[in-house]
Formats: sequence, C-alpha cells, structure tokens
Amino acid sequence: MINAILVFNNHGKPRLVRFYRHLAEEAQQQILRDAFHMVLRRDEHVCNFLECGSLFGSPDCKLIYRHYATLYFVFCVDSSESELGILDLIQVFVETLDKCFENVCELDLIFHMDKGGLSAAPSRAVSAMKNINLPEMPRNISIGDINIKVPNLSQFM
Repeated sequence: MINAILVFNNHGKPRLVRFYRHLAEEAQQQILRDAFHMVLRRDEHVCNFLECGSLFGSPDCKLIYRHYATLYFVFCVDSSESELGILDLIQVFVETLDKCFENVCELDLIFHMDKGGLSAAPSRAVSAMKNINLPEMPRNISIGDINIKVPNLSQFM
C-alpha cells in the first residue's frame, strides 16, 4: 500500500505532499523531515530503496525515491509493494507531470498546483501505464481531465 507521496526540493522544502492515511499535522511534518534526511544522506550510487523502520508506525515501511534535477520524488510504501514497480510508477508520474507542464520544474509545482488537477496525477500515471501500447502517433492525448493536442510534426521532418 502506498502511504504517502512526497516531493521536495534539494533543501527539504515540500513541493507536493499527499498522505493516504490520516495523520496529525505534527506527524506529517516529522515524516517529511525524517524522509528528507534519510534520502539526502544516501550516496548517489546506491539503490533507491530504503528501509525506514517505523516511520509510519509499522516496521515494514520503505522509502522508494528518484532524484530529478532539483526535486526528490519519494513514495512511502509498505512491504506489499514492488520496489521496481514503484520506481516505474515514479517514472510515469514524472512523465505525466512533464506532459502537464511541458518539462516540469519546481516552480510549476509551487505556482501551478491547480493546473490539470495535479492532486490526481498519480492515479492518472497508473492509468496511463495501462494504455502504453500505442499503434500510431496520437493526435490528442487525454489524461483524465487534461487534453493535450499533439502538433503535426511531419512538416518539420
């Protein structure tokens, strides 16, 4: 089960936070601080899976993360989730954000949280993975309530 999705910058400032369990505000802030410090201390050349003890009150909690430019994308999950599956989900989540914002950056998450219903982007990323086999170049891409018109690129080739 995914307990939380945390996106923070290199300085630990939260940019997108979604908890899937009800927790007090103080507990959420403590989880954000602990997760950031655990991920930040890791060397760049080690795996992106991290046992985090009882961060969510259960001993089988794991952090699975990816670092893109100035943002850390961290999924807090229990032992029932596949680490590689969550890494793929993070990749699709970032690709979905890239489509929403045309190369997502930290400022997009700060100033355009409402664009395209960003809070539902993780579920859109999951549904986008199911439809990944496209027989031809799409002309209109619809992800939930976001419609993206793909320009005709044949004139440039």
